Amino acid sequence: MLYDAVIVGSGFGGAFTALALTEAGLRVLLLERGQPVARDDGDWDPRQILLGERYRGFPVQVRQYGARKYSDMHHHEVVGGSSVFYGGASLRMRPADLERWPITYDDLEPHYTRAEALLDVHGIAGADPHDPPRSAPYPRASIDFTSPAKRIHDAARTLGHRPFALPMALNFRDDSRPLCILCNTCDGYPCRIEAKNDLTATVLRQAQTQGLEIRAGVIAKRLVSDGARVRELECVDGETGEDYVFTGSRYIVAGGALQTPALLLRSGLGATPGGRWVGRRLMRHCNAVVTGVFRKRTNPEGTFHKQLCFTDFYDDMRDRFGTATGTIQDIYTPARQVIEHHAPPGLRWAAGWLTAFMQNLLCIAEDDPRVDNRVTLGEPDRFGVAAPRVDHEYCAADYERRDYLVARARRVLQVAGAWTTRVYEIDSFSHGVGSVGMASTPEQGALDAQCKVWGMDNLWVPDGSAFSTSSGVNPSLTIAANALRVTPAMIATNA
Repeated sequence: MLYDAVIVGSGFGGAFTALALTEAGLRVLLLERGQPVARDDGDWDPRQILLGERYRGFPVQVRQYGARKYSDMHHHEVVGGSSVFYGGASLRMRPADLERWPITYDDLEPHYTRAEALLDVHGIAGADPHDPPRSAPYPRASIDFTSPAKRIHDAARTLGHRPFALPMALNFRDDSRPLCILCNTCDGYPCRIEAKNDLTATVLRQAQTQGLEIRAGVIAKRLVSDGARVRELECVDGETGEDYVFTGSRYIVAGGALQTPALLLRSGLGATPGGRWVGRRLMRHCNAVVTGVFRKRTNPEGTFHKQLCFTDFYDDMRDRFGTATGTIQDIYTPARQVIEHHAPPGLRWAAGWLTAFMQNLLCIAEDDPRVDNRVTLGEPDRFGVAAPRVDHEYCAADYERRDYLVARARRVLQVAGAWTTRVYEIDSFSHGVGSVGMASTPEQGALDAQCKVWGMDNLWVPDGSAFSTSSGVNPSLTIAANALRVTPAMIATNA
């Protein structure tokens, strides 16, 4: 069958593109490497999700933090992509964050508003001291702070900070669907009861009512092009090894900041006019978790509390670096089993016991788009598909921004009652962006301002790899808004 559009990847870029194209009446096929989420008790089991990697995909080879050798890293692969495991944080970039992009905040603003509506985001307009201009309020108001969040809120206020309710894509108020029960298995877990507004419960479901076809368990091997047009997509079934070929008038690659450049490189598209940038300038934020250990149990009720955000320091280093500094957010404490698993032998019981006395803050610092942070092709998997190979190191400015936030997070935790704190580096690529990159010319990036690959008439990349910079906020909402922004150009293309 000839489709009007073939999309690779069901995360924020692929899902929002699929919805816009199906709403325009196009016949759309969406391909996903992973399988649908089970939605059973195992999805709230830390042994299965955080340790057993129930939904682990094929390995990516990663070299980071000064390592000499590559190590295998596994990411979750499911229909809905990372939205199934994220904690629902839904923040907009600020106008200054887009100064090095080929678009402006005004270009994105109406699409931010629609993305918030589709995800049913709960928030309070204007509560963020650095809130960017908006044309509409949030669809729903935030809920009251639970006691662990209020502890951090009160300490921050004592220090003169202005914490606010983190905008969240969780279902707190729509009783036509399962409501959030304020459990402590949200960030990092699928929602067993579908109270998280992930893409399977919202955007993809709506697109399927418009005719979207989803095929799970399909690995994209390479795009076959003829001059300036992609002619077909070669794929393989992840279970049987059976080969497929899919054809369409338009091709959209939205596999994320690691898989998207790998597919383009496997397809020989490093030879396009902007192709030298494919895989370059990978960003992921320079993140750290600051853990405070308290003398009293921090969350005896076991309740949800990822509710707070601080942007007081967002622009403190803008004049020096031309970047945001970043944000601080409340974040959950991993389950006791996870803490024990990662603790040194001999200290595991003690570390697990201390879990009940911990509370954490996540520091999200902007990182620079460095040319040497890149995705190339590594060893082939059992189907002969070359896996992404990642080389990543932070620069001194990245660490300076991160440490600036860490110092302030530590102070908040101390005022809240923590008697000691510890900092943990983040080694995942859950906020990965920028490995293809929009730009005004092919000399500056692999994509034009409409996320079309330079030199190709029918190939677009509307996921996080299109970012020019990373800003200091979770990228999910911006990926969604940008995908909605560029789909009219896809629809208008004479395919």
